[in-house]
Amino acid sequence: MVPLQLVGSLRKELADSLSTCRVLVVGAGGIGCELLKNVVLTGFKNIEVIDLDVIDVSNLNRQFLFQKKHVGKSKAQVAKESVLQFCPTANITAYHDSIMNPDYNVEFFRNFMLVMNALDNRAARNHVNRMCLAADIPLIESGTAGYLGQVTVIKKGLTECYECQPKPTQKTFPGCTIRNTPSEPIHCIVWAKYLFNQLFGEEDADQEVSPDTADPELSWNPADTEARATASDQDGDIKRVSTKDWARSTGYDPVKLFNKLFKDDIRYLLTMDKLWKKRKAPLPLDWLEHQKLTCPQRVTGTGLKDQQVLGVAGYCQLFSRSVETLRSMLADKGDGAELVWDKDDPPAMDFVTAAANLRMYIFSMNMKSRFDIKSMAGNIIPAIATTNAVIAGLIVLEALKILSGDVENSCLLQTAFRLDLTASVAKRFAMVLTVGSGNYFQNSSF
Repeated sequence: MVPLQLVGSLRKELADSLSTCRVLVVGAGGIGCELLKNVVLTGFKNIEVIDLDVIDVSNLNRQFLFQKKHVGKSKAQVAKESVLQFCPTANITAYHDSIMNPDYNVEFFRNFMLVMNALDNRAARNHVNRMCLAADIPLIESGTAGYLGQVTVIKKGLTECYECQPKPTQKTFPGCTIRNTPSEPIHCIVWAKYLFNQLFGEEDADQEVSPDTADPELSWNPADTEARATASDQDGDIKRVSTKDWARSTGYDPVKLFNKLFKDDIRYLLTMDKLWKKRKAPLPLDWLEHQKLTCPQRVTGTGLKDQQVLGVAGYCQLFSRSVETLRSMLADKGDGAELVWDKDDPPAMDFVTAAANLRMYIFSMNMKSRFDIKSMAGNIIPAIATTNAVIAGLIVLEALKILSGDVENSCLLQTAFRLDLTASVAKRFAMVLTVGSGNYFQNSSF
């Protein structure tokens, strides 16, 4: 196979630097897949990539280095194997591990000329930021949120660091956090919105709500993790079938839905004992037990009705009523119809409020008012594949500036953009940035 990469577009000195320098890519997910492809095609030869996660079927629509046969396997390892098909001569080392593991200390980071972040959580970003500052290594930080993206160069003594400015609340979250180990109310609200779509709207593999058997925390052994991901469809008492198909088979029975989502699924999560060694275990709910409560509903908060917080039994009743209403709305639309979630649609908002609060209670969080949930639910941002591609291209452009010796000018630039283009134009734009335009490079200082 003939290696595919940029030839003739870069100055010889820079091309030689690419082939000899050693770089670290942290993350092999949405941005990471695009980035690994880019660095190999640009001419980087010595690459190390680290990612704790394993491949889930929901990744396949935007993480193009992965295929269905790879589900359950290490993202870093599969990404390495896929990228080597572009350039078999590249020297790539893959780690199926957490970058926060103590083994990856300051001395480890000093082995690299450059570090490129493609992460999806703040804790890991903070850690890499501190390691690069301590090792005095340039870091290219990046991130996406819907159609927004940013690329920032961080260099000790030249720029502020990642933690120098307060960051807004995170609006995208790892799937295993949403499905297995929510720790904040927003995680439960995202789950409830996903549940609405799985039951009544357009199904999306990215919005699965059942327990995630491929959670990387369950095992550090890739073989064990893969076995979990491809487990029998009869794991425990939970059949691995479409959530919507199962709900239809019950006639959207509120009690059956309640017991599956808030009792059976939670009991199944409890069998994943490694998740609860350092966390408080969730508490399953049973419909019949809460129907025995005849005392008046506990209500906290004052003022408008939407600003009050009901008790658990109150949210059980709200869940039941909202399911019945949504079931009727779906039936009125006819076979094959779908509902669209809208925060201004009362039945949809009732459903998300009830489901989110019940899940918060299960995971020992303070429940939220309808008003609070509505404000948070309206601000959740999806992942966009084109944004990842454009950002990955910009990361490589910044890397080329740094390796050209233009670190100071690169550090002065923080690339932030909003992509308001048609899909076809955005795709062409992404291809230009990620593969590289000969005219662009020839007219630049590269």
